[in-house]
Amino acid sequence: MSHLILKRIHSSHDGTFGVLIDDVPFCVTLELPWYGNKENVSCVPSGNYTCVRIRRPSGEETFRLLNVPGRTDILIHRANTVKNLKGCIGVGEEYGALYGQPAIIDSGQAFRELMARLKGLNMFKLEILEYT
Repeated sequence: MSHLILKRIHSSHDGTFGVLIDDVPFCVTLELPWYGNKENVSCVPSGNYTCVRIRRPSGEETFRLLNVPGRTDILIHRANTVKNLKGCIGVGEEYGALYGQPAIIDSGQAFRELMARLKGLNMFKLEILEYT
């Protein structure tokens, strides 16, 4: 089973920013700020998770984190700003700004790269580490 690491590097009221690593960093991440793990408004607690491949109602495949304490339906998907998130993990190619807000840019390309790296896998391990 593949093992990816999400290393958080900064958190503020603008969001929680990180880097996704598969031997080497390959994309950046954006999550909501930490609000006590409250559903739809908080980032995921640090820890180890199993992610399983699912098909969204749109038909697109992605991955869902399992066993997030007190939470369900945490996905990894395209997102540019925290307004695109309800507790999920967004991926992008680089950090930037959109509409005057901190953002991640070229989310579609990063999502395609993530799915290509995980091609043929139905699950992987995700380790989320806090910035230190």
